[in-house]
Amino acid sequence: MNNKAELQDNDFKYVMADVGNIYLGARFTYEELLDQDMTPFKLKAIIRQYILKEAAADTSLESQFYYLEKDTFLYELFSQLKIKVKINTQAEKKSLFGKVSSRYEERVLTLKELTEINLAKKKASGMIIREVIISKLGLMTFSL
Repeated sequence: MNNKAELQDNDFKYVMADVGNIYLGARFTYEELLDQDMTPFKLKAIIRQYILKEAAADTSLESQFYYLEKDTFLYELFSQLKIKVKINTQAEKKSLFGKVSSRYEERVLTLKELTEINLAKKKASGMIIREVIISKLGLMTFSL
């Protein structure tokens, strides 16, 4: 990977928090999240105890949620954590003069909304998963 691509990739690798949520950049792999000092201890424990039994350590959050399906163990686990995802999709916008331009729109989806979109629609819309949002309440009430 060239240096510029690595820098762009690192733009989507972050751990931030506010009063109610923890925000994770979607380019993180589970292994990288475990190495981050800012990742909450309980989240690291959940990754070690549950997620890594179902997914590879080098799986990115972006691909994990892009291909996530309902009625799987990980879907149930992520539902317990009250996870939402921030996505970008391509949309066409018409100008006043009828000129059509393509741009990205940002939305936050629940897991249910995300998994109701089939893979073909995700690809057709150019969907990119940018951020994973974990509810602190969901994390707090999750019992190990």
